[in-house]
Amino acid sequence: MAQTGNDAVKFAYWVPNVSGGLVISNIEQRTNHSAEYNRKLAQIAEKAGFDYALSQIRFTAGYGADEQHESVAFSHDLLAATTTLKVIAAILPGPWNPALAAKQLATISYLTNGRVAINLVSGWFRGEFHAIGEHWLDHDERYRRSEEFIRALRGIWTEDSFTFRGDFYRFNEYSLKPKPPQVPEIFQGGSSRAARDMAARVSDWYFTNGNTPAEIAKQVDDLKSKAKANNHSVKVGVNAFAIVRETEDEAKAVLAEIIGKANPEAVNAFGHEVKNAGKASPEGEGNWAKSSFEDLVQYNDGFRSNLIGTPRQVAERIVDFKRAGADLILLGFLHFQEEVEYFGKHVIPLVRELEDAEQAASLAAE
Repeated sequence: MAQTGNDAVKFAYWVPNVSGGLVISNIEQRTNHSAEYNRKLAQIAEKAGFDYALSQIRFTAGYGADEQHESVAFSHDLLAATTTLKVIAAILPGPWNPALAAKQLATISYLTNGRVAINLVSGWFRGEFHAIGEHWLDHDERYRRSEEFIRALRGIWTEDSFTFRGDFYRFNEYSLKPKPPQVPEIFQGGSSRAARDMAARVSDWYFTNGNTPAEIAKQVDDLKSKAKANNHSVKVGVNAFAIVRETEDEAKAVLAEIIGKANPEAVNAFGHEVKNAGKASPEGEGNWAKSSFEDLVQYNDGFRSNLIGTPRQVAERIVDFKRAGADLILLGFLHFQEEVEYFGKHVIPLVRELEDAEQAASLAAE
């Protein structure tokens, strides 16, 4: 029997609720950000064996993403079109406050039988905050605010009379009713020291940019040792851009075309912003500290995870990430609908076979 329990690696996909797809390239992408396209995609993904979908949060145009649909409303629409898929709505402290987010998400959770989660984005784009009139905080201050945001959400969702005294948020005997049928899972991203330390204290899931299994293992070891010291547990999701074709040469040719048709001006502008954000951390590193031009063509270093090849090659690499400590693979695709369906038919079953074989070998060795 294929492995489907808690030990099985989970799969998520990026919701293309912004224009331009998931690469900063002029290559043809049979993907669009319309509601109709995304509803059908969510249904395909659910049938294909995906566990989660992650909506994106953008407030300003740029880097090939000129149009953006709001993440929470869009996520709710996808939940209404599906029955088992969980949708992770991206939320940005500043435009949202914990009282609004807690009530909004509790209602969506109630309406969808607990299938909504959130990805708390601490913020990396200073120009966006300036454009919408939000105060810009220093790097570590943004994570301190995010941690208070998470603590406030959990308190509101679980306590009958919630009181909180923080530097950014305050609550006085606040009682939210009805509470969500189950406390929504909380995801966050980042590779800075502040991001990992926050995850090790309060987050359910930690997203990291694409990288090799060896580099992911280092992050996982650091994160989980700190979480254990805090009497906390956190799971890890790894970003990847999947190009799965019948032959490795075909897959590599697609990658070469994506990079060859990249928009240099947009890639370099994006790289400038995100690397400045990383340099603002005390250690001078963030998610994109070591990203090359080629890496930056995919927003979150998805090419570095190397899920590029045949179904067998990609399945084996996913299991390598699982061995490194990844609990979830977050995927982007060039042509979302057809490639998500193909991934579900040809890659996920192979991953389950490999997981079952490893489990059987482990039991035999005991």
